[in-house]
Amino acid sequence: MIIGIGTDIAEVARIANSIENNSFKEKVFSKAEIVYCEGKVNKAESYAARFAAKEAFFKALGTGWRGGVAFNEVEVVNDELGKPSINVIGTTADLIKDRNIKNIHVSLSHIKEIAMATIILEGS
Repeated sequence: MIIGIGTDIAEVARIANSIENNSFKEKVFSKAEIVYCEGKVNKAESYAARFAAKEAFFKALGTGWRGGVAFNEVEVVNDELGKPSINVIGTTADLIKDRNIKNIHVSLSHIKEIAMATIILEGS
């Protein structure tokens, strides 16, 4: 059963300006996400796609940033083929468990100017 769907679009230029500030990076992205994005030629596009995924995730969850959830508790990771998935930790992981969410589906896309993400939360 679908628990929630969220979609978000991020401007790459806006995120590019924001990631110049290391405190923004550390507040929003996990260490693994920072390593991944910094290794990309167009790193701002990768950061923007991950930012959009976090926004879409909270939209699908229906909480926004309330209830103790945080951006850096939602991590976008890629498998060996590049398929993205979401890891959650902390208060956000507790909320996922409490809501019986079993699967988190994520799709990311980005071009030079825009990044977008869609999240589907599935549960019982």
